Order: sequence, then C-alpha cells, then structure tokens
Amino acid sequence: MARSSRLESGFQDNLIKELTNLFKGCLIMKLDSSYIQGIPDLLILFKNKWAILECKKHATAARQPNQEDYVELLNKMSFSRFIYPENKNEVLKELQKVFK
Repeated sequence: MARSSRLESGFQDNLIKELTNLFKGCLIMKLDSSYIQGIPDLLILFKNKWAILECKKHATAARQPNQEDYVELLNKMSFSRFIYPENKNEVLKELQKVFK
C-alpha cells in the first residue's frame, strides 16, 4: 500500500519516483538521520554529480536541529535544498541545470 502523499514519507516516495524518471540511471539513497542528526533525507548520484534533498511535507513544516546547517554546508559543496510540494518544481528545475 502506498503511503499518503500528505505525509512527508508519501511526498518523499513520490519524489523518488519523479527523480528516477527525470534523471535516468541516477542512484538515490535514503540517508540515516539517526547516524548523523540533521543530515538531509536523500542523496542523488547522477553521472559525475550529486545532490542532497531534505523533504518536508509543506513549506512551514518543522526543521530538526542541524538541518539548516547541513543543507547550507552541502549546498556549498554541490547542491542541497529543502524540498516540499510548494517549491518542488522550482527545485527540480534548478537540479536539472546542475545535472546538465
């Protein structure tokens, strides 16, 4: 049974499917925030590039300690964003430019 798209996990599941279709041959890994507190949710490897996304169920969803710091740090290294339904299209357009 698919998880509800209203939940963060459901949004994440649908996003993974969309990323897989958008970036054929990419590898997507779910990262473990119990290993590193605040590490974003998804690592996307595509050709010789990578990106990290932190999924939220909506724009105003609570952020865990360290999430802002990790998103900022990882964005300096490559590409990292908070992603939620309200900004998904914008983030995916940015990611397409990075992965070109």
